[in-house]
Amino acid sequence: MSMDASRVIMGTYGKIFIDGHWQTNFNHLEASVEMQKRELNLAGDPWVRHKKGPMKGTGTVSGFKVTSDMIARGFAKFDMYAKLEDPEAYGYETVKLSSVMLDKLQLANWTAGEEVKEEVSFTFEGYELLDRIQAV
Repeated sequence: MSMDASRVIMGTYGKIFIDGHWQTNFNHLEASVEMQKRELNLAGDPWVRHKKGPMKGTGTVSGFKVTSDMIARGFAKFDMYAKLEDPEAYGYETVKLSSVMLDKLQLANWTAGEEVKEEVSFTFEGYELLDRIQAV
């Protein structure tokens, strides 16, 4: 049986929350976790084995500038919630990013006659899958 195309989740329904406030100006979020692996060379074993090491969370949020909130926030840590709520999907997904810290602050970046875009990269120190999408 082929996949039901209506179940494909559209980013149109994505939402970002910081401090409980929906960030309606942002239209892009990317967050990922990379695990460092330690290579182990064991006697009598021709294979390199791997042990889990520390993890690093990184991401980027971008959209349109409408307030100075990101500048005012500075480098203080906060939690960010990413939600996907496509009404045709099998459900909705919420991921909490913990201890988010901005990598840099965009103080100015504009061109006359164009909307001002804002892009901020960040790191985070944990995540939790709060709501999970499951096939029915």
